[in-house]
Formats: sequence, C-alpha cells, structure tokens
Amino acid sequence: MSEVITGDAVVVELRVARLASRALAFAVDLAVMLAALALLLLAFATSGALGEFDTALAAAIGLVVTVSVFIVYPVTVETLTRGRSLGKAALGLRVVREDGGPIRFRHALVRGLVGYVVDFGVLSAFSGTIGLISSLVSARGRRVGDALAGTVVVRERVPRSVAAEIRMPPALAGWARTLSLSQLPDPLALQVRQFLQRAPDLDPRVRGTLGESLAAEVAGRTAPAAPPGTAAEPYLSAVLAERRRREADRLATQRTAAELRARPAEPVAAEPVPAEPGPDRWRVADAGAPPDVPDDGFALPR
Repeated sequence: MSEVITGDAVVVELRVARLASRALAFAVDLAVMLAALALLLLAFATSGALGEFDTALAAAIGLVVTVSVFIVYPVTVETLTRGRSLGKAALGLRVVREDGGPIRFRHALVRGLVGYVVDFGVLSAFSGTIGLISSLVSARGRRVGDALAGTVVVRERVPRSVAAEIRMPPALAGWARTLSLSQLPDPLALQVRQFLQRAPDLDPRVRGTLGESLAAEVAGRTAPAAPPGTAAEPYLSAVLAERRRREADRLATQRTAAELRARPAEPVAAEPVPAEPGPDRWRVADAGAPPDVPDDGFALPR
C-alpha cells in the first residue's frame, strides 16, 4: 500500500502491484506480441511482397513490423484502455499516474519507448535485466519507464472486506424506540455509517474527535436526547440500528401489501335462489273425508 497526495491535497491509497504479478502480466503481453510478430512476418514472406533478393526491403519491413508490434501496439492499447494491456487486464493490474489519475498518450508513449530501448530491449540486450533491477530497487516497484513517465502499476482486484454490521447496544434499545428520526438526512446517516465502519482503522485521536462531531450533529436533528453518559460511538450505533430497523419494517409492510393486492380474489359462493311457485301453490289442502250425511239431509258441523 502506498499513499500519494493529489493536486487537491487529498491522500490517495494506491495498492502497488508486486513484481510477481507484473512479471506474469508482461509474460502474457510478450507472448501476444511475439505471436503477432510471427504472423506478420509469415504473411509478408508468403505473399511474395519482399521479392527473392531484395534484402533492403525485407530489412525495412522487418523494422517497421518490429516497431509496430513492440512499441505502437502497447502504446495504443494502454492509451485506449487507460493503462490496461491484455496481460494487465488478465492479472487485474492497471498503469496510473503517480497521483492516481488515468494515464494519457504521453505517459504510454514514454513507457513504451523506454521499455523497448532501456528496460527490456536494446540496452538490456533484450533480457529485461534493467527493468528487473529497477523494479527491485524501487519502493513502488517502478522500472525506468515508469520513473520517467511518472506512472506506477497498481492492483485493481483486491479482496473484498466485509463491513462489520452495526448493532444496537442493548442498553440503548428502549430509548432508541422513542427516537424521532424524520429530520435525519440520508447524507448525514451515510457519513455516520462510514465512520463506524472505518473507526477501528482510524487514529485514536481522530476517531474520538470525529465521533464527537458526528454525534453532536446527529443529536441536533433527533429527539429525545441520549441518556446521560452515553459515549459517541454507542450513541451513533443506536441511531443507525434503529433507523435500519424502521426501514426494514416499512419495506416489509409495503411488500405484504403488494402481495395482497397481487393475490387473485377468491370466488364468492352464490346464495341459493328460491324456486318459483308452481301450479300446486293454489291447490287447496285436503280437508279429509266428507262427513256422513243422514237421510234427512241435515248434518251437524264438526
């Protein structure tokens, strides 16, 4: 890890690439360039463009092809990709300026020219001795081309660190449920979260000062006040944990309501409809057998 200061007086941490990863990336790039060189020379040789006895033309074409493969190609690729060749992309590396910014054409051109002439080419007898020694001597693993261009090779792929979960202090759980958090803005809550996640890595004095400052700002936007004697970091943890709990409850309620709205309505059973009255409705009930009528034609009513 290397720290640099940008033009805006901001400290930037650069994860400098190690020599082993740089060597593997260079090996991949070299294999690609040698394959391209062999294919181009073979294409010219089989096409008959060189002629049978024209050695001068053959030497000129060979020089152009060599320069194109070992200088033009890497310079163009690093310029277009902002510092990533095929080998560097495979190993998760990138060339950046010393201030951490992306490189431009002039940086890639200086690296390409010095790399071919000094680090890996002519002056080192195409053995890479100068580039290897300069990388070992440099604190940032820079070869001569990097030193002249003002660049450094850094790692882009780094292990992901899982941020520690912000938990509710048990002693503040009851008080946190009474908090009014409607005036707490999202940017301030994000600052508090970032501080709590980075607090173990901060200098103790900076950690204490920054924690007290954030706690005072949060206290001015929430109510009621924390119990007396509450430290800054437990107070901030309680506020964020309660805020996260309420947000989770709100999202769960919205999700349940959406599921209920999306659920198809169950069919309602129809009530039986009484049958229409038929002709039997007007039939007189049977009154029974007629009474016995005596011979004189008079009968007492029942």
